Amino acid sequence: MKTTFWILLALAGAATGAGAAETFPWPNGAKAAVSLAYDDAADSQLDHAIPTLDKYGVKGTFYLTLSSQTIDKRLPEWRAAAQRGHELANHSLFHQCRRSLPERGWVAPHRDLDTTSVAQMKDQVTLANTMLYAIDGRRERTFTAPCGDLLAAGGQEYLPAVHADFVAIKASVGRGAVPSMAKLDPYRVPVVAPVGLTGQQLIAMVKEAADKGTMVAFTFHGIGGDHLANSSAAHEELVKYLADNRKVYWTDTFLNIMKHVKAQ
Repeated sequence: MKTTFWILLALAGAATGAGAAETFPWPNGAKAAVSLAYDDAADSQLDHAIPTLDKYGVKGTFYLTLSSQTIDKRLPEWRAAAQRGHELANHSLFHQCRRSLPERGWVAPHRDLDTTSVAQMKDQVTLANTMLYAIDGRRERTFTAPCGDLLAAGGQEYLPAVHADFVAIKASVGRGAVPSMAKLDPYRVPVVAPVGLTGQQLIAMVKEAADKGTMVAFTFHGIGGDHLANSSAAHEELVKYLADNRKVYWTDTFLNIMKHVKAQ
């Protein structure tokens, strides 16, 4: 059921008709911006996603859950990825999500966002930034809310408490391309989180962004393995398409894209 939901959600935006394109000024006359991001510090991202990005000279953003065993066991590889220009971004220490929501039995009780205060989330997100600085020596960060969940204990939103720590935040599930750059909130950027899609289905969402003159922010998880996965072949088809069409699509880290958006 979960895989089917994400497939339908990801395709919904691409299936809609394109309206008049915005005239947002993307670098070098590009028609749209594309962010390729990856959540949860999965092994398959080091094994498959990063080698593909490097092969085609494309930069990605990796939202690291700092308590992940992949950080502990493969830290030199993450540091090397940062040195090659990929963004290491904040996905919190413990990936707190709301256990009370449907299909959330996997959320450990001690990592339940429903029982985590705003102050506690701010503390762990701030500490995650410090740990990332120890890995790559950078200060500017972006953040993705684990599971897209925004409400901490007592039904209070925690993102406003951490706005000052980030250039931008991915905080909601979208339906393909961003509808309008003029209305975009940099601290609640919608993402599309595809699962099990073909390369052509992924490319359709990129083309939608060009039709609208906006951007599309992909958030992948597993690539050729792990959870919520897309195949390595589909992922490579998308990356190759973006590399072959650099004049049409500005593909960069989420940090660089959002610094440009905020400067306009």
